Amino acid sequence: MIIVMGAGAAQKEIRTVIARIKALGYTPHPIVGKERTVIGAIGDERGKIVLQGLESLPGVERVVPILKPYKLASREVKPERTVIRIAPGVTVGDRQLLVIAGPCTVESEAQMIETALAVKKAGAHVLRGGAWKPRTSPYAFQGLELKGLKILRKAGDRAGMPIVTEVMNPADVALIAEYSDILQVGARNVQNFSLLKRIGKSKRPILLKRGMMTTITEYLMSAEYCLSEGSRQVILCERGIRTFEDATRNTLDLSAIPVLKERTHLPVIVDPSHATGAARLVPPMAYAAVAAGADGLMIEVHPTPEKALSDGPQSLTFAKFADTMATLRPFIAAAGRTL
Repeated sequence: MIIVMGAGAAQKEIRTVIARIKALGYTPHPIVGKERTVIGAIGDERGKIVLQGLESLPGVERVVPILKPYKLASREVKPERTVIRIAPGVTVGDRQLLVIAGPCTVESEAQMIETALAVKKAGAHVLRGGAWKPRTSPYAFQGLELKGLKILRKAGDRAGMPIVTEVMNPADVALIAEYSDILQVGARNVQNFSLLKRIGKSKRPILLKRGMMTTITEYLMSAEYCLSEGSRQVILCERGIRTFEDATRNTLDLSAIPVLKERTHLPVIVDPSHATGAARLVPPMAYAAVAAGADGLMIEVHPTPEKALSDGPQSLTFAKFADTMATLRPFIAAAGRTL
């Protein structure tokens, strides 16, 4: 249920409604908008009729049932778009097109610092890099773990960039949050509900990648896990889904961008690197994503892709990334956005 407070509702009236929701056995989630406050009441669907009685409380305009299975992620609860502040001058969900760039895997300090300086110069806002890597093969490079995390932080600081890295284990959330500005949940963990609940309690923005076989509704239900634990900073990332087509690594679902924007207030970015698996296809898919309304891009960049320990074939060189960013600017302007 959504409890819509009147435009002039006093804080005391809002607190009274929140207390009543708790007394009825539901969890209140206040969302403060520009004109009014709405309060999501989350809990057992079977008894929600008792919440209708809240309409009689002072300051309450109306009580509205939430029709979607996802509640806090729905635009029924929050019609205006969520804007997430990552660092001073770096946001996602507003007019700024967020660009995240860097290698799939942290390999060395020299590699990361060189990459950070190059992508920052080309216009990227956030540095990416994997410290713990979920690999299909147990014999593949698994990442430098804590050492890699510290290198990533050092490289980000050197270039003056916030960083994002993947969290795989709920037990590592607090540790990684000490270093990383954004916590990433990878495609393989999109329905790791223990991880989603734990990461939802953190104070960091969350980058939630869509799973390879995840429907839009399932994806938003995963975001709901994070939101239900208190997070208000979830960034969605379309990174390609698995279909019968084998010409590309995955199939980039560009239609997911407008569909998600119809259904949720959360920002939506696109990862054309994992979607295509081929460096030559990354630029056109990046342009298409911006044209389709994406709030940002996540692009893999490596100083020497042919020597990369992970995902070299889909990684752009520094020169190609700079060229892509330059070519991207007219698309950004046409979409009414800025870098």
